[in-house]
Amino acid sequence: MADDEPKYVFFTENGEKKTMSIGYTGKGQACYPNGEIYEGDFVEGRREGRGKYSYANGNVYEGEWRANFKHGIGRMAYNKKGEYQGYWENGRRHGEGVFNYPNGDVYSGWWRFGEKEGTGTYLFKQTGMKIQGQWAKSQVSAGRWVYPNGTYFEG
Repeated sequence: MADDEPKYVFFTENGEKKTMSIGYTGKGQACYPNGEIYEGDFVEGRREGRGKYSYANGNVYEGEWRANFKHGIGRMAYNKKGEYQGYWENGRRHGEGVFNYPNGDVYSGWWRFGEKEGTGTYLFKQTGMKIQGQWAKSQVSAGRWVYPNGTYFEG
């Protein structure tokens, strides 16, 4: 690709077609060469505010943006891998959120830089069992394994 060729096509909310969003503030749509599309708010050319990003692999994020990163509250549907709803920081799951897996399992709790971290509960749909406790680097580090009848093992 030559240096003077556009990296993406940008449409303003008035339908004006541009080769870049730099300096633009308002609603718009950026269409990238790999098939990805962002529709939403721009501030000085950056994704900022609310918007929807459709990825080439089928993932879709809808929510808040800051400085081109997912940041704030949002929902990401991962193509055939589940769905996350919750807080984001600098493009990663960070803060409180819920991840629903395709098999019906659910993790509800805290995230840190994209990994389960802090207090959380993982519910196994098939058995009705759950793990409640502290998580570090997406692994339970201390907690309680609770059976459907309420009995539990702690450790």
